[in-house]
Amino acid sequence: MNETTSETAVLTLSILTGQFVVVQLPAAASLPTWAASGTLWAVVGAPDEVSVVTAEENVPSPLPDGFKLEGGWAALRLHGPFPFHLTGILAAVLNPLKAAGIGIFALSTFDTDYVLVKAEQVAQAQTALEAAGHIFKD
Repeated sequence: MNETTSETAVLTLSILTGQFVVVQLPAAASLPTWAASGTLWAVVGAPDEVSVVTAEENVPSPLPDGFKLEGGWAALRLHGPFPFHLTGILAAVLNPLKAAGIGIFALSTFDTDYVLVKAEQVAQAQTALEAAGHIFKD
């Protein structure tokens, strides 16, 4: 059994092409078709809101009433798959970013994780992660 933890994880990452947004929809809003398209998208629902991550170019302008948008994100892909029993995978990425003063928005899928950082900080994020021993591929 692989005993990878946050102390031992050396991860391979890549930077997705394009910029992404996080959009908050009112809880009662129907999911717009633009929300679920592109190379990376996610929808998370909770009792008081629905959050959507999607490519910036997908979002209509003007934004519908009641929607809030936080734009300008770059997406880092952690190359999995990561079995569910592994611990510390996200911590291995988030701790160096925290130390570098870089805020994040994290997403997980069944096989892997994505970490969004502000586009203007993506080079700084890559430098911090490489200094922590992680590898970036094109």
